[in-house]
Amino acid sequence: MTMPRLLAPRSAQRVAMTLMWAATAATVGLLLFIIGFVLRRGASTLSWEFLFSSPRHSGALGGILPTVVSTIYVSAAAVLVAAPLGVAAAIYLAEYTKESRLTRVIRSGTDALAGIPSIIFGLFGFAFFVTALGMGWSILSGGLTLGLMILPTVIRTSEEALRAVPRHYRDVAQSLGASKWQSIRSVVLPAAAPGVMTGVVLGIGRAVSETAAVIFTAGVALKMPFSPFDSARTMSVHFYTLTMEGISDDMAYGTASVLVVTILLINIGAYTIMNRLTRKYR
Repeated sequence: MTMPRLLAPRSAQRVAMTLMWAATAATVGLLLFIIGFVLRRGASTLSWEFLFSSPRHSGALGGILPTVVSTIYVSAAAVLVAAPLGVAAAIYLAEYTKESRLTRVIRSGTDALAGIPSIIFGLFGFAFFVTALGMGWSILSGGLTLGLMILPTVIRTSEEALRAVPRHYRDVAQSLGASKWQSIRSVVLPAAAPGVMTGVVLGIGRAVSETAAVIFTAGVALKMPFSPFDSARTMSVHFYTLTMEGISDDMAYGTASVLVVTILLINIGAYTIMNRLTRKYR
C-alpha cells in the first residue's frame, strides 16, 4: 500500500496562505456587501431633517432624533456599568489570584454568561429592574440590563490584555518601591489599555445594536427622553418596529443606515485611540 504523497513545505505554505487570503476576502466582501446594501437603500432618506427632527405618525414621517439620543443614553449607561466592574474583575483575576478551582469556576461562569441569548437578559431585566425594583420601562433599566449583558466581554478581553503585559514590568516597578496596586495602576493598566479598550468597544457595539433586551427594559416610547427614568426607543428598536409593523421601509432603512454609520465611527475612533496608546507605551 503506497502512502499519499505530501506537498512540499513551500507548496503547502502557498496553499495555506491562499486559503487564508480567500477566507479573509470573503469575510470582508460580505461585510462590504451588507453595508453597501443598507446604505444604498437608506441613502434617499438621509437628510438633516431626518437626523434632527422628531418622528411623526408612528415614525412614518419626520426624523429619528429621539431614537439617536435614546441610543446614546442607554449605551452610555451600559458602559458606565460594565467598564468599571469588568476591568476591576479582570484585575482581580489576572493580578490578585492564582490559578485554582475558584478562578476556573469564575471563568467558566463568565463564559457561560457570555453565551446567554439576549432575550433571556431582556426577560431578567424586565422581571428584576422593571418590575421587582420598580424602575419601569426606562433608560436606567435598559442600561443596567445591557451593562450585565456586555460585562463578560469586558472581563475576558481585559483579563487577556492584562496577562499579555510582560512580567518584568511588574517586577521592575515593585523593585523601585512601588506597591502592587501602584505597579498595576501606573504600569500594567497603561500597557494593557489597548486591549482593555477593545473589550469596551466590543461592548459598546453590542449595546448600540441590541434589540431584544432593550424592548423589554427601555420600552418603545417614541419621544425625547429627559430623565433616566423615562422610557426610550433606541435606533435598533425603531428599525425593528418600522419593519415588522410595515410602517415605512424607507424610514427603516434610513434608520439602519445611521445605525451602521454610528457603529463604524465608534470602531474607527476606538481603533485610532488604540493605535496611539500602543505607540505611546511601546
